Parts: sequence; C-alpha cells; structure tokens
Amino acid sequence: QVQLVESGGGLVQAGGSLRLSCVASGIIFSTKALRWYRQAPGTQRELVATITSGGSTNYADPVKGRFTISRDNAKNTVYLQMNSLKPEDTAVYYCNVFLLLTQRDYWGRGTQVTVSS
Repeated sequence: QVQLVESGGGLVQAGGSLRLSCVASGIIFSTKALRWYRQAPGTQRELVATITSGGSTNYADPVKGRFTISRDNAKNTVYLQMNSLKPEDTAVYYCNVFLLLTQRDYWGRGTQVTVSS
C-alpha cells in the first residue's frame, strides 16, 4: 500500500532553517507529482509546494524565495528546504501524492515545525 513518512521537523528560532524529508513507498515514485502541505492550529490545510515528475516546481506566495522543494528518485524521497523561517510558518507539514488510478489523495502523518520569535 501507499505510505508516506515525513521527518525533519522541530523547533527553530525565527530566521533559521530546517529540511523536511518524505520517503514514499507503494508507488512508482519517479512518475508522480509530490506536494507539501501545512496546517496550523485552527486553520485549513494549505498547499505549500509542488514538484512534478519532470522536476518543475511551484510555490505558495508566502513561501516563495524561502522554501525549495526537490526530489531524489533514487531514494523515493521528496524534500522541503525551509530557510528564513518565520513564526507564521509554524504548522504540521504533510507530504501528499494523488493517484489517478485510485482517484485518491494519500497523506503522511505529518511533522511538526515550530518557529519561535
């Protein structure tokens, strides 16, 4: 079955950096677009970044120029490099893949990122 496992979250001061990782299994990784979402308490889950199978990327406006999504197909892993972190980046970050075959979204359990001011 499809599994997504995030790691790399933690507590960091404003202005600091973190790199999140998401290891995927149960899919043909290299052929899939992968996404990072985040959800802060009391808010809806929001899309942060997308990387296509061809390596094209797209970012939400609040993170443009600070976050970088990348992938390593040999390791079935997608990354989110987060620089110049702000307190408003505090959230649980989730890895996501949508499969056309099942018409379903798949999610990891998330990793907590907390940015202190």
